Amino acid sequence: MKGLHPNTLTDLEFDHVLDQIVMFGHTEDGKKQISALRPIQGQKNIVTELKTVEEYKASFGSDQGIPAHGYDSLSRIHHHLGIENSLLELSDFKKIRHVCITTQSLVLFFKKYQEFYLELSRVSDQVVYRSEVVQSIDQVIDKYGQVKDQASEQLMVLRKSLLKVKGMINQSFVKALRHYAQLDYLDEIRETVVDNKRVLAIKAMHRKKVKGMVLGHSKTGSIVYIEPQQTIEFAQEFSQLVYLEAEEVKRLLKALTNLLRPYSSSLAAYEGYLTQMDVWHAKARYALTINGIRPIITDHRVLDLKQAYHPLLLASHRVDKKFTHPQDIILDAERRIIVISGPNAGGKSITLKTVGLLQLMIQSGLLIPVDPSSELCIFDRILTDIGDHQSIENHLSTYSYRLKQMNYFLKKCQKNTLFLIDEFGTGSDPELGGALAETFLEEFYAREAYGIITTHYTNLKLLADELPYAQNANMQFNPKTLEPLYQLHLGQAGSSYTFEVAQKNGIPFGLINRAKKKIERGKVRFDKTIANLQKERSALRETSEALKGEEAKAQSETKKLEVTQKRVQEKLERYQEVFDANQRLISLGKRIDQLAVSFMNKGTKKNLIEGLYKIVLQENSKRQPKKKIVVVDEHTKKIPKVSSKSQKAAVIIPAKDQELEAEINIIRQKKIAQKQAAKLVPETIVVLKVGDRVRMIDGVAIGTIDTIEKQKAIVNYGTFTTNVQLNTLEKV
Repeated sequence: MKGLHPNTLTDLEFDHVLDQIVMFGHTEDGKKQISALRPIQGQKNIVTELKTVEEYKASFGSDQGIPAHGYDSLSRIHHHLGIENSLLELSDFKKIRHVCITTQSLVLFFKKYQEFYLELSRVSDQVVYRSEVVQSIDQVIDKYGQVKDQASEQLMVLRKSLLKVKGMINQSFVKALRHYAQLDYLDEIRETVVDNKRVLAIKAMHRKKVKGMVLGHSKTGSIVYIEPQQTIEFAQEFSQLVYLEAEEVKRLLKALTNLLRPYSSSLAAYEGYLTQMDVWHAKARYALTINGIRPIITDHRVLDLKQAYHPLLLASHRVDKKFTHPQDIILDAERRIIVISGPNAGGKSITLKTVGLLQLMIQSGLLIPVDPSSELCIFDRILTDIGDHQSIENHLSTYSYRLKQMNYFLKKCQKNTLFLIDEFGTGSDPELGGALAETFLEEFYAREAYGIITTHYTNLKLLADELPYAQNANMQFNPKTLEPLYQLHLGQAGSSYTFEVAQKNGIPFGLINRAKKKIERGKVRFDKTIANLQKERSALRETSEALKGEEAKAQSETKKLEVTQKRVQEKLERYQEVFDANQRLISLGKRIDQLAVSFMNKGTKKNLIEGLYKIVLQENSKRQPKKKIVVVDEHTKKIPKVSSKSQKAAVIIPAKDQELEAEINIIRQKKIAQKQAAKLVPETIVVLKVGDRVRMIDGVAIGTIDTIEKQKAIVNYGTFTTNVQLNTLEKV
């Protein structure tokens, strides 16, 4: 962004946003970069940054979570590597190794999951990893940060000698301890440690009887601490070996430092890569807390914010458990400038700051809390004049500051500029200041800049109505309670509710009337007209919401009735099926009972078995499976594949629905004819009459004949009636 004015960051509270992001940083260098974050140059770079942060945000909670990127700063190490023959400390090598291993893990991770992290993988692919650094460190230093015994043959020999001498020291000390213990020269504590040396606790009366070096005595003087003569000789040898070991370690570390010195630039690149990862991580974490997303970045000059939240206000209200009102606002070629009016404490300034802060965040590569369908373009400049900037030190009044800002605006405001001005024109005489503000607004309009201003001046509201590509807007208020609704309404100016607010706050009505008489009648009528229009709009909005509520309620009731009707119908059908099944079982029971009575009176077993067999055959004939009907494609005439021979035999292939119906009727007529032909005696033909219980020849449901007319009968099944041919019925 060209020449970002420092006051813009202050006016829009961008530094407060950065302070919240810094809390998510893991490294000192990363936190410094976040605090110094400023808008990025170039739309392509901005979009790339937003995509990268979006990818990092998507990694939280996923199965392919990005590895840790924390590290200790290498700034002091870089300084020492730049000095010839310098020596790094043991802890420095551990830090270097950690930076290298962390970088390697990230590079390998993004190479493995590059299809998920396109932008992050692209950055990772540019890192040239040098495995020689870690290999060189691992040859000298172990995982605990100590020089290995195998680092050199000399060091191995020295450390073996140290262990041997240390054992001899302990052995000689134990021997002396036992000797003087037998002579009862030792105090009760027997031994202690002085200057990292084991010493004997000798009673003061026997001090001259013990050979060795006195290293101290107790506070009372009753005990003398003596290093036995037997261990002194070994201790001297041990000290010499310790010195030689330290010199050898120093030599090895110096050699390792010289070996790593050429890789200083690679280490700096690794550190820069991890710092950038920390910045992206902090940005993504912050986006997660405010529900930030990447909106549509367009080449067209449009700023269309939908369901936009002020991030600082959102975070503050979340702590206080308050509701935050989102805003919808649009600037495009048809609406380049918006003039927001209305009473104070209605949310005008918050709306202004929301637009400016979100635009600044987007151009700094930060995800913002808006609806995903929101569209934003990239502005070359963002100019702001928000708040009271009077300065006692510089003898600068509020109006003087505003004039100074307007002069700066006139120099910088161009076509691709976004300007935001709060309480435009205030600080001077309303008539004169309003006229000057109107001139400034006309100039900004002529330069085709995009902007939002808030004002109470009537002349600016009228100007916004007169200019083709400007429009008025107002913050919604409840006309009855005069409480703000925090909703921006485009298309109409808002009343300041000056006298209404005064009356609500207890100002006597007589004083308010006197004030009205002191101003021009036209202004009062204009403000009153605006207030009345807002009241009417509020009433219409309430009516519309009520109608929508009633409509939704009616639709809900209709759906409930439909569901209830469907359930009742299903219950009736299930009841009819149960009823038919019970009737069938009752009929079957009566027939079996008749056979039993006949057998008991004068029947034979043969007649009983024949009767039962006949009943079983009749019942089984009703249980024959129905033929499946499969409609084939009229163009291909292909029959679907079936899994068994019985299924293949049951397939009917009609060409059209009418042919299918006709073939089913033919099959039914043949079945009826076969049953009639199977009857041997004419006397068995039953004539159906009203009141008979019947069922369809190929059905199971049982009903009663209500009426018969022209070979057709109306059969009552209890819950419904149907009109059928007599020849398709059989008496039960």
